[in-house]
Amino acid sequence: MPDSPDQGSTTGRPGAHSGDRSEPRPATFRLTLAQLNATVGDLKGNAARARSAWEEAKAAGADMLALPEMFITGYNTQDLVMKPAFHQAAMAQIAALAEGCAEGPAIAIGGPALEGAELFNAYYILQGGKISARVLKHHLPNETVFDEVRLYGSAPVAGPYTVGDLRIGSPICEDAWHDDVAETLAETGAEILLVPNGSPYYRGKMHIRQTIMVSRVIETGLPLVYLNLVGGQDDQVFDGGSFVLNPGGGLAVQLPLFGEALAHVDFTRGPEGWSAAKGALATMPDLMEQDYHAMVLALRDYMRKTGFQKVLLGLSGGIDSAIVAVIAADALGPENVRCVMLPSEYTSQASLDDAQAVAEALGCAYDFVPIDKGRAAITETLAPLFEGRAEDLTEENIQSRLRGLLLMAMSNKFGEMLLTTGNKSEVAVGYATIYGDMNGGYNPIKDLYKTRVFEMCRWRNANHRPWMMGPEGEVIAPRIIDKPPSAELRADQKDSDSLPDYPVLDAILEILVDGDGSVEDCVKAGYAREDAAKVENLIYISEYKRFQSAPGTRLSKRAFWLDRRYPIVNRWRDG
Repeated sequence: MPDSPDQGSTTGRPGAHSGDRSEPRPATFRLTLAQLNATVGDLKGNAARARSAWEEAKAAGADMLALPEMFITGYNTQDLVMKPAFHQAAMAQIAALAEGCAEGPAIAIGGPALEGAELFNAYYILQGGKISARVLKHHLPNETVFDEVRLYGSAPVAGPYTVGDLRIGSPICEDAWHDDVAETLAETGAEILLVPNGSPYYRGKMHIRQTIMVSRVIETGLPLVYLNLVGGQDDQVFDGGSFVLNPGGGLAVQLPLFGEALAHVDFTRGPEGWSAAKGALATMPDLMEQDYHAMVLALRDYMRKTGFQKVLLGLSGGIDSAIVAVIAADALGPENVRCVMLPSEYTSQASLDDAQAVAEALGCAYDFVPIDKGRAAITETLAPLFEGRAEDLTEENIQSRLRGLLLMAMSNKFGEMLLTTGNKSEVAVGYATIYGDMNGGYNPIKDLYKTRVFEMCRWRNANHRPWMMGPEGEVIAPRIIDKPPSAELRADQKDSDSLPDYPVLDAILEILVDGDGSVEDCVKAGYAREDAAKVENLIYISEYKRFQSAPGTRLSKRAFWLDRRYPIVNRWRDG
């Protein structure tokens, strides 16, 4: 690594370029965009992926290859990046990449950087076998899933860097959501804006990104390249969707959502400055498909990146486990999904039939493991202690916990990750048994309210895409979608016995959780104060369960875990 590469190359600062040049400037510039799936911590693997993309860029005659924010480490690293051995190894990989890619296009790649003893989120420019420039992030997001103020220093805004004879400004992710960085870059000579991102998905975010980036283009008069990561990392999904905007805000190139892509974008300098040639415009799917694709990609990557190949889940005959089974089949292939039915005396024949129908429609393995003998043994063991006490929730939870025990035993024996199947409505109010049906390594529908689960099942029955590995057609019978939800832990049990009907419950939850509203807000929206106060109390007393729950795909800006951090011990109520 060179001793002190500039935060924006010296040649890119104001005054570095004279208007009197002995040679005419080239009128074209080919930029290769690499919308790729990095793995957190896989420094050598991420560097190898960058090198492979560079080879393709070189073969295409590109002047520069651009990779997303923090690509060398993967993203979001959380506190891992603060470990000295880790960030030093990441910087060494970048230096080695520069040396190994000396002959060919420049490389722009995200990674950590040190200035003195302070750590920064940086964008490195590699040319001619060395690091020729380094941009350090100025605005540090410290909301929702981001804690960058905890991790990095905030650098002063620097000028553009130069590749060939083109001056490029690179606001790093959050820097482009504010107008000052792009404005400074334009004023100091930038001719295009290249914005590297690690921007995770939430519903409707693509429209927000494009709106903000159009603002940067209008303000500066410069073309803008928005380059995003793709892939799952724990609960977060980076959805790609990279795009190029020309001066005026017109869309020149649109890469697909949720898929890797490599695109060569040709810029031409005309009398009004630089602009990008029109390229492919990927179709943007509707929000239902985006949510579903996010869950599939998140599970697929969680499995691949943690080293698991197969999953199992308890298939109850209900709608939640059915959609999780379908997501798993689409993510991993039906041959890698084991569905297990664990009936008790309260399990209806209809549920048995429905569970088997889902497994058969998908082509998944199906196991039938009754729990009645195990339950009888546990009941007998506890009888002396419980003598004289009426049956209550305890006995219901024994059934759920016995199922959890058996599923975890199968997970251990077969080396298959157990999926848990609680929707956001249940997770919010604690309508799940800790160490029972909450057991599992991942929950694809953790951020999907029950009412949206119903919609998602109908959508999947009617739609199939090439990225789905499960079969097309009606994989969840309408009777499963239409029947009243029930945990079937006692005779004639229905979810509505304990909770408001799901349309009411979900609407209240959207106010209290997603909107961070009050009981009074629920009343103003037309809901009963008694229902709103009950739901609020359930949310708070269930915090300890969520603290111990499996990670799951983030689909909203208010997902449980990093988006919403509440104390477990909490006596405050507003209703």
